[in-house]
Amino acid sequence: DHRALLGTKGSPTIGGVVAANVSGPRRIAVGACRDHMLGVRFVDGAGTILKNGGRVMKNVTGYDLVKLMSGSYGTLGVLTEVSLKVLPKPETSATLRVEGLSTAQAVAAMSAALGSPYEVTGAAQTDATYLRIEGFDASVAYRTGQLTSLLGAFGEVSVLDAKATCTLWADIRDVAAFAKAEGDVWRISVKPSDAPQVIAALPDGTKTLLDWGGGLIWACTPAGTDIRPLATAGHATLIRAGAETRATLPVFEPQDHVTATLSQGLRQKFDPRGILNPGLMA
Repeated sequence: DHRALLGTKGSPTIGGVVAANVSGPRRIAVGACRDHMLGVRFVDGAGTILKNGGRVMKNVTGYDLVKLMSGSYGTLGVLTEVSLKVLPKPETSATLRVEGLSTAQAVAAMSAALGSPYEVTGAAQTDATYLRIEGFDASVAYRTGQLTSLLGAFGEVSVLDAKATCTLWADIRDVAAFAKAEGDVWRISVKPSDAPQVIAALPDGTKTLLDWGGGLIWACTPAGTDIRPLATAGHATLIRAGAETRATLPVFEPQDHVTATLSQGLRQKFDPRGILNPGLMA
């Protein structure tokens, strides 16, 4: 829910989640929205109603339009129905907190936790480094104890209860820390091991948050800053900026020639008249 971050109103919808392939902190454990898609029904730019996939998990022959529509931002069709695989809601949860770590230390701690057998479902760094564990009561209690011992090498570990855990990870998911911050907001996808050097290369005055064990960097930069020329910037998407910045910087990472040619061909096939979000993602 990025309404506070973007200063917008309205109600988030499941169609919007699919269209933007939105993923929260749990992506490191269960995958992206695209990975849960089973079927779609949509209307293309010629007014044709198309259906692909189904309502159960099975092998489907032909083009995988389900995955194609996930993350297409409405440029290939208007979604009217989606089917998703769902998982049981965890019985309880707990979060381990480690304070005072540098970016490099935080990435190392999160990597150690994610590489352990204790099924971490959230790994982020904001004001401290946080690791989330979810599941049945007895399992969460056991894994919390084991992970506390593992992370002891990085610093003093404290544990947040289920209620505090819920609030914390909702704020991380929604990037609440940047909602009232001045400047442009970027979303940068990188290899977790590259996160420290990417953050070090960002301009002075930049505020950062880490999610996905360091694989996702949220950066609030001075207005008008183009971070893409940085050699280690990863895949950067401009999430929030003023009209002047948006007029000069593309929202999405510029595509290479091969990808741009494929994208243009798909848009020509599904939207020959160019009426579905023209100019977006191009």
